[in-house]
Amino acid sequence: QPKFVESGGGLVQTGGSLRLSCLASGFIFPNYRMNWYRMAPGKARELVATNTETGSVNYADSVKGRFTISRDNDKYTLYLQMNSLNPEDTAVYYCNTFSHSWGQGTLVIVSS
Repeated sequence: QPKFVESGGGLVQTGGSLRLSCLASGFIFPNYRMNWYRMAPGKARELVATNTETGSVNYADSVKGRFTISRDNDKYTLYLQMNSLNPEDTAVYYCNTFSHSWGQGTLVIVSS
């Protein structure tokens, strides 16, 4: 059974940075494309960034140039470095590669 444990969220001022981590288990992590999602209050879940099993990355236009996704296959861990944060980035952030087994996410609040 896949499991994801996200961490690293918190309260930060506009312009600040945070680094999120996601520890995965229950599947062969290196073989899978991994995604970061976020869900802001009152909005649908949004795909933020993708890191494929071959190392290719893609970003939503809203975070391009500010966020960096990376992975450590030995540690079964996915990362999201977030810089130049603004209030529109406030959301619960999740990692996943499936449509099920969602973790609790990690809350990011950016104050203006």
